[in-house]
Amino acid sequence: MLTHFAAALGVLGLLTVLPGPDMAVVTRSAIATGPRDALRTVAGITTGLLIWGALTVAGLAAVLAASPAAYLAIKFLGAGYLMFLGVQALWQSRRAAHASSDAGTRLAGRGLWRTGLVSNVLNPKIIVFYTGLLPTLAPPHLPAAWSMTLLVLLHAVLSVAWLGSYVFLLSKAGRVPEPSRTRRALGRATGVALIGLGLALATASG
Repeated sequence: MLTHFAAALGVLGLLTVLPGPDMAVVTRSAIATGPRDALRTVAGITTGLLIWGALTVAGLAAVLAASPAAYLAIKFLGAGYLMFLGVQALWQSRRAAHASSDAGTRLAGRGLWRTGLVSNVLNPKIIVFYTGLLPTLAPPHLPAAWSMTLLVLLHAVLSVAWLGSYVFLLSKAGRVPEPSRTRRALGRATGVALIGLGLALATASG
C-alpha cells in the first residue's frame, strides 16, 4: 500500500509542478496586485480542484467527460476565458506605466479568488485527469470513495504548497531594480502565455 501511495504522490506532484493555466493565472495576479492577492487566486484554484474532486467522487465528472457536448462546452469556455485573461494582462501591462497606486486594489476587488476558481473549473484537462487517471492511482485496500477523496485532498495540498511557493518566488523577483519595467515585461509574457494556452486548448483534439 505504501508503494502504491508513493507512486500516486509522484504522479500528483508531477501534475502539480508542470507549467499550465494555473501558473499563468497566478503569475498574472501576482504581477498585477502582489503576492497577498495572488494567494487569493491560489485559493480559487484549489477550490476548483475540490469541486471537481467532489464531482468525481460522486460520479458526476465521469458523466460530463462522457458527454461530447458538455466536454466541448467546457473546453471552449475555458479556452475563451484564458484568452480573455491574456488580453487583459497585455492591456494592463500597457497601462502599467501610467497606473495609479490603487490600480491593484481595484483589480483585487474584481475577485481574484473567482478568477482562479473559474479558470480551474473550466479546465477540461482536470476532468480528464480526475475521471481517467486518478481512479487508477487510488490505493486498492481502501473503499473507492475514501481513496479518491484522499487523493483529491492530497492534490489540493500539493497545489497550495507549490503555487504558494511560486508566489513567494515571484515576490522576490519583483524586488529587483526598476520593478515597474520588470512588471510590464512579465505582464506581457504572461498575457502571451495565457493566449497561447487558450489557443492550444481550443485546438487540441480529444
